[in-house]
Amino acid sequence: MKKCLVFAYFKPNKYSFNALLGAVEEEFFPELAQCEFYFPRTKEALFSLIKEFSPKEEVYLFFSLFTPQYWEIKRCLEEIKSLNVKGRIRFIAGGPHATGLPKQTLEMGFDYVIIGEGEEVFPQFLRSLLKGDFSPELRGLSYFKEGKYLNFGKASPVDLSKYPPFSLKFSLIGPMEITRGCPFTCKYCQTPRIFGTKPRHRPLDKILYYAEALLKRGIKDLRFITPNAFSYGSPDGKTLNLSALETLLKELARLVKPYGGRIFFGSFPSEVRPEHVTEETIQLVKTYCANDNLIIGAQTGSERLLSYLKRGHTVEEVRRAVKLILKAGLKAKVDFIFGLPGEEEEDIKATVSFMEELAKAGAIIHAHTFMPLPQTPFMKKSAGRISKEVFDFIRKFLPKGQVFGEWEKQKLLSERISKELLLPQVSKKA
Repeated sequence: MKKCLVFAYFKPNKYSFNALLGAVEEEFFPELAQCEFYFPRTKEALFSLIKEFSPKEEVYLFFSLFTPQYWEIKRCLEEIKSLNVKGRIRFIAGGPHATGLPKQTLEMGFDYVIIGEGEEVFPQFLRSLLKGDFSPELRGLSYFKEGKYLNFGKASPVDLSKYPPFSLKFSLIGPMEITRGCPFTCKYCQTPRIFGTKPRHRPLDKILYYAEALLKRGIKDLRFITPNAFSYGSPDGKTLNLSALETLLKELARLVKPYGGRIFFGSFPSEVRPEHVTEETIQLVKTYCANDNLIIGAQTGSERLLSYLKRGHTVEEVRRAVKLILKAGLKAKVDFIFGLPGEEEEDIKATVSFMEELAKAGAIIHAHTFMPLPQTPFMKKSAGRISKEVFDFIRKFLPKGQVFGEWEKQKLLSERISKELLLPQVSKKA
């Protein structure tokens, strides 16, 4: 029977599948050579593909999902199952939401859930499925068997030196992950809960190897995925390793020059910690990189709230970072989260006042609304609210191009996530 592996390669989930298929490429075992691989990029393309499969084809359908995608993916599953595919397709999920709520994800309609980092467990799981063992006991896997919920724990942390950052074989390429794990345990953030608090850096030789592979394919702009770009090479992720950072950027600059390439560092899809913005780190960006901005996380202008959130920096460090960035002729894009748990009237006033100060100095505010997420200490907290003072600030600076973001969409999602997904989970455990 022909075996078909289908990956829902939707835009929000591309980076996850890039890494996952890179791991498959690295551990490409014989049975995979007999499989057909498909990467539909839209829901419509996925449905069209599913309809083309014959009953004689064995199909494995893989999704990665974030919590805000829950309803979209759930509808997608329901519509596919309405096509009379029962028994012909096995549904597998991974990603932040599946890792945080594996049982609930199975109850959405999935047959298997991968918990945590997938590079190691995913090829093992595929090998098991393709050999006909549909009940493998693998760390990082969860499923129902004869009505009983089985959870074999979270997958082990991955050694980034052993796996590619993306898949050259399948041409699933994009920004390169250079660091995984974050030592800062901000209460709203999933990153340290999924990837741990010890930073793991991709070795320099591997970064250069894959960077050159991209350049040879005609991709001239190199971008990087990391929780804090300036932490590269730091053993704890909290202190700077300027030598390692400069070596990385200097070697990348040497590599891209013959190709006419460019380096973007500390800008989308990454950011930098405010206390790591120094004259030295900015100079490295100015010397070796092409980005005209740096993204820093402030989240609030309240010292009290920063401490409560466990951000690990002060308002003054944000202020200093913005001044240094602007002085260097770069744009400063500063993240703020509205409606944070524990936020009081004084905190809102302090945040609005600080945002106005930064905006008047020339900074650009990236606005977010707090969304509770699985596994985080704030999972049980209510949805974020945007105060009148914050709305007034947005109305004032939005026409000037100094505020951007999806705070309105996030506000609606936050309410739905809290009421329909997370608070019911809390009630079950009560």
